[in-house]
Amino acid sequence: MIEVKRVYDAAGPDDGFRVLVDRLWPRGLSKERARIDLWDKDVAPSPQLRTAFHHDGMPWDDFAAAYRKELAANPAVAALRAVIASHDVVTLLHAVRDEAHNHAVLLRNALQDPAGS
Repeated sequence: MIEVKRVYDAAGPDDGFRVLVDRLWPRGLSKERARIDLWDKDVAPSPQLRTAFHHDGMPWDDFAAAYRKELAANPAVAALRAVIASHDVVTLLHAVRDEAHNHAVLLRNALQDPAGS
């Protein structure tokens, strides 16, 4: 099972293996409080795509399509899939305020469906 959660939310016993999937470390958060097991920057959106979405106002649908394209070509996705395969529960952590429209949700879908749907 792969869950998605904001890294600023308290770590819980049901989180399982906690993976930070942001390229940048979340502001104001100590490593102790984050309680991550893995920081995988390589599966995060490219810096150009992140900037276009968060700073330049790229529409969600355009961002989602572009990020899915990046994920399909990114060998780090398969590597992460292999790492998390040995864990019953994995929580992908992100720092985005919008819990419905963020890259971690799209990444979860890519990890669960290797065909990319």
